[in-house]
Amino acid sequence: MVVFEKPHALTDAVLHYCPGCTHGIVHRLVAEAIDELGIEGRTIGIAPVGCSVFAYNYFNCDMIEAAHGRAPAVATGVKRSLPENIVFSYQGDGDLASIGLCETVSTASRGENITIIFINNAIYGMTGGQMAPTSLIGQVTQTSPYGRDPKTQGYPIRICELLSTLEAPAYLERVAVNNVKNVRRAKKAILKAFQNQVDGKGFSLVEVLSACPTNWGMTPQKALEWIDEAMIPQYPLGVYRDKEAE
Repeated sequence: MVVFEKPHALTDAVLHYCPGCTHGIVHRLVAEAIDELGIEGRTIGIAPVGCSVFAYNYFNCDMIEAAHGRAPAVATGVKRSLPENIVFSYQGDGDLASIGLCETVSTASRGENITIIFINNAIYGMTGGQMAPTSLIGQVTQTSPYGRDPKTQGYPIRICELLSTLEAPAYLERVAVNNVKNVRRAKKAILKAFQNQVDGKGFSLVEVLSACPTNWGMTPQKALEWIDEAMIPQYPLGVYRDKEAE
């Protein structure tokens, strides 16, 4: 009996992420979904600019590197030219919710039959910990040293809530990966998002609340706790759109 093994859809490359970063957990969940659906041979992933910029090294499928924020546009072009392929983008909050927000909203509004895995760690990770569109009110970052002030820096952008106002998206869910229970829920959501594409149901996005101990200035354990204490109250978990259930 096999108790634990690496998904075939993951390569043997050593992940470059910081200790305690939960990108690795999400990579595994994506790879498990690809394995379970038997779609590795026809899957094309779109890597972003950000902490997961090297995602093309980690998945055993064809990968394309997109310019900063343009992954949904690239994914749209790939899917329309190769409709039988399964196309997903893997993006952080700086990539998807800042420079790429227009591409995200436009792609969702057209209901493109792609899958987006959106990592929300409330900060710009790769470039040193600047405030992101998703940073919390009062959160201290390199560019908000006294905490994010909504009077001058606005309020956090809630992507699932924003996209749920559009008619076209088929599936939107926010999950977290800070404990075993939440990881299992995240796995189900990611699997469903890929299954929707296989079934031709349209645009699916899974937002994953993820830890960034390095730029939050916390231990890995405290970072996982902070997701419960601070992030989930700001970004409630749950399904924001599921046309199949409507």
